[in-house]
Amino acid sequence: MSEGVKETKAQRVERLKGALNPWDAYSEIARFAREGIESIPPEWLNTYFRWWGIYTQGDGVGAVGGKGGEGKAVPYFMVRIRIPNGLLLSHQLRTIADLADRHARGIADLTVRQNIQLHWVRIEDLPDIFQHLWRVGITTMGSCGDDTRNVTGCPLAGVDADEIIDASPLVQAATRMLNGNPEFYNLPRKYKLSITGCRVWCSYPEINDIGMTALRHPATGEIGFSVRVGGGLSTDPHFGLRLNAFVRWNEVLTVVRGISEIFRDSDVLRQSREKARLKFLFLTHGWTAERFQEELERRVGFGLSPAVLEDPPEDVYRDHVGIHPQKQEGHCYAGIAVLRGRMTPGEMRTVADLADRYGTGELRTTNMQNLLIVNVRRERALALARDLEAAGLRIDASPFWRGAIACTGTEFCKIALTETKGFARWLVEELESRLPGFDQHVKIHVTGCPNSCGQHWIADIGIEGKKVKVDGKMVDAYYFCVGGAVGKHQAKARPVGYRIPAVDVPEAIERLLRGYLAERRDGENFRQFCARHTDEELRALVAGAEVAAAARDVAASRPPHGVDG
Repeated sequence: MSEGVKETKAQRVERLKGALNPWDAYSEIARFAREGIESIPPEWLNTYFRWWGIYTQGDGVGAVGGKGGEGKAVPYFMVRIRIPNGLLLSHQLRTIADLADRHARGIADLTVRQNIQLHWVRIEDLPDIFQHLWRVGITTMGSCGDDTRNVTGCPLAGVDADEIIDASPLVQAATRMLNGNPEFYNLPRKYKLSITGCRVWCSYPEINDIGMTALRHPATGEIGFSVRVGGGLSTDPHFGLRLNAFVRWNEVLTVVRGISEIFRDSDVLRQSREKARLKFLFLTHGWTAERFQEELERRVGFGLSPAVLEDPPEDVYRDHVGIHPQKQEGHCYAGIAVLRGRMTPGEMRTVADLADRYGTGELRTTNMQNLLIVNVRRERALALARDLEAAGLRIDASPFWRGAIACTGTEFCKIALTETKGFARWLVEELESRLPGFDQHVKIHVTGCPNSCGQHWIADIGIEGKKVKVDGKMVDAYYFCVGGAVGKHQAKARPVGYRIPAVDVPEAIERLLRGYLAERRDGENFRQFCARHTDEELRALVAGAEVAAAARDVAASRPPHGVDG
């Protein structure tokens, strides 16, 4: 770097990563804990901490409280706990509950990547948190930063009555191969994998950097995997491209490693933090699926078998809420609808106790911010349901309660524009009151800024956080996108040009859903309804009248480094 030339954000981060592998420097975190918040240098606060699942916490105001699209930080941290494939044991959940009680002001959030996040964590408490997590076999390592994030899979792996295969061993093996491995600590940006053996693709392989989905070879009967690359949301949503490959079980890790090496070695992706995800090879640099596969086969040293016909899922609901049979004779699982993913320590302990009492102490976290108890004897399911309901935990919930997703929002996130968690609860309660008999599956995703940590691009109704001026004051507002879908009918939600203050959102959604109920054709679901209407027609429904389109006003700030779950 020549003297006098200002270092770009990308250059700074690349320089810092080249100087230190944060996974080799836990002793520094221990030192900071002894010496206090003032001892932490900027490179740790803003970069290195993330490799340990630590992210500085905002002051509750969000992006508008700072400069350059990022708000001010307070001397507290978010700590993200990695739960591969969502597989969790009762004693682990109790440990997390105890840590939330002791160090996080009683707040724990389930995320859209099957993780659990703690907030209000002090630097002095980090070693205690790490030690307790490590003792029960879980970690925060790699859940933020330019590395491999939590590898997701079907939360019903091994118990799903209709699964093609239990792919969770591959999820665990991929995690062991990539997380903590010094060969893969320095990737251009965050890197997301999903490997699932289920038929409904509930871990959203379409929006991962690598999405593997099980299928059976029609000629041989062998079970293998389709592979998609380059999926991701944020401000530039892109569905993964399917390679012409049938990947056998014993090839999966080799293929995952080869793709990871392609990403790691793509220097062109290190030039801009805003365009550093794998998808930008396709969006910006002219790569095709064919070119990618050629490079992959060169890396792994063998040709992949040609792809076979696959059967992407139709419009299926993937929240796993309720009591459902398992593949094990006489057993079922109970899916708890956790509104906006937030749980108290008491609720976590109750669920852990019930998992021990009625099941085998095994639990699962889901991509829809829910929690499952598995391996329940069928004759005991009713008693479990009663105990859950008595504890205020819903397994029989309205479509609004079940279908609500919310990102972190301004409560803790420095990049958000709107508060989301409290808003989501209020929105659900309003919709339950306004539309008490509504019985259609509708996913309503609330995201506090354009970066889509709340995954609004794949929602039936996705609302994106904005600010608008009302009576001379800036207030929370939301911009409407509708008709998102994954699976056979994958499509990003369409911005319909309607933006209103947050307080008016319930009435707008009520208008839209009443319009759907009045005008739908026989058996037509909400996605199909949206698909056959124009943006103008949908905007008129949500607004209650024909109105001019409002611009989205996409923020110019960089996408968040680690705030998405």
